[in-house]
Amino acid sequence: MNIFADIRALVIRALTDLTEAGELPGNLDFNAVAVEPPRDPAHGDMATNAAMVLAKPAGMKPREIADLLAARLTGDPRVASAEVAGPGFLNLRLAPGIWAEVLRAALSAPADYGRVPLGQGQRVNVEFVSANPTGPMHVGHMRGAVFGDALANLLQFAGEDVTREYYINDGGAQVDVLARSAYERYREAHGLEPQIAEGLYPGDYLIPVGEALKARFGDSLLDKPEADWLAEVREFATEVMMQMIREDLDLLGVTMDVYSSEKALYGTGRIEAAIDRLRSQDLIYEGVLEPPKGKTPEDWEPREQTLFRSTAHGDDVDRPVKKSDGSWTYFAPDIAYHWDKIDRGFDQLIDIFGADHGGYVKRMQAAVSALSNGRVPLDVKLIQLVKLFKNGEPFKMSKRAGTFVTLRDVVEQAGRDVTRFHMLTRKNDAALDFDFDKVLEQSKDNPVWYVQYASARINSVLRRAGEMGADISDAALAQADLAALDHPAQQALARRISEWPRIVEIAARAHEPHRIAFFLYDLASDLHVLWNRGNDEVTLRFVQDGDIAATSAKIALARAVGVVISAGLGILGVTPAKEMR
Repeated sequence: MNIFADIRALVIRALTDLTEAGELPGNLDFNAVAVEPPRDPAHGDMATNAAMVLAKPAGMKPREIADLLAARLTGDPRVASAEVAGPGFLNLRLAPGIWAEVLRAALSAPADYGRVPLGQGQRVNVEFVSANPTGPMHVGHMRGAVFGDALANLLQFAGEDVTREYYINDGGAQVDVLARSAYERYREAHGLEPQIAEGLYPGDYLIPVGEALKARFGDSLLDKPEADWLAEVREFATEVMMQMIREDLDLLGVTMDVYSSEKALYGTGRIEAAIDRLRSQDLIYEGVLEPPKGKTPEDWEPREQTLFRSTAHGDDVDRPVKKSDGSWTYFAPDIAYHWDKIDRGFDQLIDIFGADHGGYVKRMQAAVSALSNGRVPLDVKLIQLVKLFKNGEPFKMSKRAGTFVTLRDVVEQAGRDVTRFHMLTRKNDAALDFDFDKVLEQSKDNPVWYVQYASARINSVLRRAGEMGADISDAALAQADLAALDHPAQQALARRISEWPRIVEIAARAHEPHRIAFFLYDLASDLHVLWNRGNDEVTLRFVQDGDIAATSAKIALARAVGVVISAGLGILGVTPAKEMR
C-alpha cells in the first residue's frame, strides 16, 4: 500500500473529471502534480501543489483550481477535509481509518511493504569501488563501496534487476609499479635489503607478497633483468592484491557479481572495435586540442592526436583516445569497457567515482550516449572525501598501508554496521566526518545508535507481550483493533510509516540511499517520542499489563515500525539490533 501514490491518483482522476466537465481546459500536463507531507503537520496529512502548477497553463487563478479540486476530493471517503491555503496550496486530512489500513498493509506482507513498481525488471549495472589493485582498500574506497552496495540494494528493493560490478584497473602503469614494489619485498624475503625507491609502494602489506613470491619461484628470479620477471610478478601480485580487496569488501559486507579486467580488453580488438563504432558515426578524427585551462599557449605543445568528438554528445571539449605516439589513452579502454556493458543488455549504467574524477563525467556520458545511440543513460555519482577523527584529533595513517588509513582499520574499530550506517548519513557529494568517539556514543545525536535503539525497544516489547500471552505473529497483529490507536502521537507514528513507500521511490529515482538513513532516524524519533510519553501516560505504553486486546493493537504499531526499520536497514546493509548491550 502506497497511500501517497493512491491519493495522487485520486487527485489526477479528479483533475481529469474537471477537464471532461469543461471546468478545466483540455491538454493539461499533470506530470508535475505532487502529493507530499505538508511542511507543518498541523496543516494536515498531505498537501498537493496541483493548483499552483496548473494555474499558468490553464489560464486560471490557483485558488480557482484549488476550490474546484477540493470539492471533488471531499467526495471520496478517504478524504476527511480539503482546505485551500495561501495562494492555492491544498491541504488534505485523511479519514482516521486510513492509518489502520497502512498498519495492516505493513503487517500483512512485511517483506513487501514499501516496495514500489519502479524498476519493473529493468537491468541496471552499478559499477563501484574499482580500486587499483595495488594495495588494501582505504577509507575513500570504503565510502564508495558502502554507497554503491546500498544503492544496489535500494534499486533491487524498487524492482530493478541489479548487477554489482568491479572494474579492475590492471592495464596501466600502476600495476608495473606494483610488480617492482613486490619484487623488492621478494628480495627482502631472501635476506636482501629492499630498495624502495621513490615512486614504489612502501607499505608493509607487500611483505607477505614477497614471501609468497619466494614460495612460488624460489630464488629463480633473483639477479634476473626486469624484462624477464616483470610480467610474471605483475600477474602474481595483482592476483594477491585482488584477493586482499575481496577480503576487505567481505569485511564490509559487500559482494560483487562481476569482476571485469581492463587488461583483458587489450589484444582482443575490443578497444579498436569500440573506436571504429564511434568512427562510423563521424565521431573520431585527427586534430589538435586547445591548451587546457590554466595553461598559456607558451606552456602548451600542440600535437595531433586521435580525438573523440564528445562535444557532439554534451561534453565541453573533444577528448583524445590515442596519443601522438600511437598508444591508447586511459579513456580508450574505458570506452570499450562501457560498450561491453551496453552489449550485455543493461538498460541503465551507474558509475561511482571518487571526487577527483569529476572531470571524467561528461566525457564518459558522451561516450555511452554515442555508443548506445542515446538509449542507455549513464548516471555518475561522485563520492566526496571522508575525514577521520579520534580523541578529537585526525586519525593517524596506517603504517601497514604506508600512506593511508585502510578500510580494515576503520571496520575493526567501529564495526561493520556502525561504519555502513554512518557512511550514509550524508549525501554522496558532501564531505563526511567520521569521528570514532561520536559514531560509538549512545545518544540521540548518533543516528546509528538511535535507530538501533528503536529496533531493540520494539523487540523488547514484543517479547514482553509474548510472555503475557499475546499472539505476536504478524497475521494476528494485523487483525488487532487498530482503530483504537487514536492518540495524536500514535497516529503521527502511523503517518510516518505511511511515508515509507514514497521515500523508497524518491530515493531510488534520485539514486540517493542517504534518504533511507534520514528517514529511519525520523521514524525512530517518532517511536521514541511515543515511548517517552508512555512514561507519563500509562495508556500509551505499548504493553498494557493484563489487557491483551489493548496490548495487541499497540504492539501492532510497534511491529509495523519494526517492519520499516528492518527493511530500511536491510537496504543500508545493516543488521537490526535485537537488544542493546
